Amino acid sequence: MGPSGFLPPADQLVGTTTPSSVICKWDGAINHASHSAGGVVVMNPAGEVLRAKGVQFVGVDEPLVAEMLTLHEAVLWCIASGFTEVQFEGDDKVIIDKFNHADIRDSRIGALLEEVLHCLSNHSGFSVRFVGRRSNRVAHLVARKTLLLYPTTSRVFDFLAWLNSRM
Repeated sequence: MGPSGFLPPADQLVGTTTPSSVICKWDGAINHASHSAGGVVVMNPAGEVLRAKGVQFVGVDEPLVAEMLTLHEAVLWCIASGFTEVQFEGDDKVIIDKFNHADIRDSRIGALLEEVLHCLSNHSGFSVRFVGRRSNRVAHLVARKTLLLYPTTSRVFDFLAWLNSRM
């Protein structure tokens, strides 16, 4: 890896271990120039970062939508990674409340929320809970860094090494 923090494109920004029980922190960030980003960080119960990634959303300029897209990405990533017990933690109270009440009536995020609810119903070890901004700092850092990487691709950035250098 060079000093810029970039990896060859084939790398998928992941650690090598896959414990069954993890905490997945997620957060969205918005740039009012019509793009947004999300940060997803998977940690073991001891708080060690195992995996981290950023995702970019072009044309999304509403914070609620960016947050929901990031939760959606986090759930799909954890399923694909083979985790069986995941506590998803985010700092968007509106989304968590809608999630906990299965309230999919919001036209902006209803379809995504319904899909996440469906995914979680098929994975009994998955749950979602609200945490304050301070508890979600690591995901916020990844989301903000991903915004700064726009328009380059965030898929080739080594978020795990970057986070480790900041902690």
